[in-house]
Amino acid sequence: MKAPAVLLAVTTLALAAGCHQQQAAVVVYTSVDQVFSEPVLQEFAKRTGTRVNPVFDTEETKSTGILNRIIAEAASPRADVFWSNDPIRSLVLVRRGLVQAYRSPAAAGIPASFKAPDGSWIGFSARARVLLVNTRALGDLRAPSGILDYTDPRFRGRAAIANPAFGTTTVHLAALFTAWGEQKARRFLDELRRNQVRLASSNGEVKRLVENGEVIFGLVDTDDAAVALANGSPVKVIYPDQEGLGTLLLPTTVVMIKGAPHPEAGRRLIDFLVSADSERLLAFAPCRQIPLRPGVPVPAGMRTPDHFKTMKVDYGRLAEALERIHPLLRDWAEGQPAGQPAAGQVDH
Repeated sequence: MKAPAVLLAVTTLALAAGCHQQQAAVVVYTSVDQVFSEPVLQEFAKRTGTRVNPVFDTEETKSTGILNRIIAEAASPRADVFWSNDPIRSLVLVRRGLVQAYRSPAAAGIPASFKAPDGSWIGFSARARVLLVNTRALGDLRAPSGILDYTDPRFRGRAAIANPAFGTTTVHLAALFTAWGEQKARRFLDELRRNQVRLASSNGEVKRLVENGEVIFGLVDTDDAAVALANGSPVKVIYPDQEGLGTLLLPTTVVMIKGAPHPEAGRRLIDFLVSADSERLLAFAPCRQIPLRPGVPVPAGMRTPDHFKTMKVDYGRLAEALERIHPLLRDWAEGQPAGQPAAGQVDH
C-alpha cells in the first residue's frame, strides 16, 4: 500500500508543479518597438522567474494591429496585458469594456494625470512629439518652430509626416482636432496636401528621410530622434509650439485584459512596468523614454516635462476623437480631401 501512496504523492507534486509553471507565464501584447520593449520584458523574467510570451506589433501598423487583435479575441482573450506605445489605444479598450481594472501599488509615484482613478489604465515612461530637422538641408532657412510650419511655403515639398491612420501620428491629429476644432483641423490636413508634404509609412521612415536630407524636417517621437542623434546624423530636435499649444507628451500605457488567462502573472508584470526601476531602464535605453515620476535618474541632456511646455490634453477626450476621426484620416491618407465628410463606420 505504501508504494501506490508514494506514487500518488509524486504524481500530485508533479501536477502541482505543472500548474505552478503554467501560472508563472504571462502573455503580453505590445506596440512598443521590440528592440526597446524586449530587454525590459527579459529583465522582468530574470527578476521574477516568470516566463514572458510577448506578441509585438509591426512598425507600419503600430498599435492598430494589436488593438484589432485584442478586440477580435474579446470573447476568448489570449493576452493578459496590453503594453501600448500611446495612451489612446488603451483607452479605446477601456471604452469598449475590454479592460480589467488593477490599482498597482507600484504606480503610487506616478502623477494622477497619467493614470485612471479606477485603475483601468496606467501611464508611465513617455515620449514627446518633436520636430526632427536636418541642419544641412535647412541651410540658411529659418528653422521650423511649430506644427503649422508644415503649411509654410518655404518648406513646400520638403517636409514629411507619418501616415496618420496609424501610430502616434493618429493620436497627434486627434489632439489637434480636440484643440483646434473640426474646421481648422480639416483645413490643416488639406493644406498639408497643397504644400506637398511627403507621406511616410511610419515615424521610423520620417526619421530616415530627415537623416538622409531627402526632407528638411518631420514629426517623430523622441525615441526616433534619440536614435538619429546616436547615429551622428546632422540633425537637431525642436520641441514644437513652445509659444503656443505646447508639445504633445504621450505616455506608454499598460492595461490588464478582461478575462486574462493568467491574471496573477499579469499583475506582476504591470507592477514591474510601472515601477521606478522600469522607468529608469527605459530612460537609459536607446529609446530614451521620459520618466513621469519625479526623481528618476535620467541621462545627461534629457528634457523632462518640467523643462518644456506640454500640450494640455484629456487623454479620454483624445480616445473619443480618435474613434470619430479615424475614417477621415484613413481616407485622407488614401488621397481624399479632408474637407469632404468621411463615409463608413469607425474602424481601427
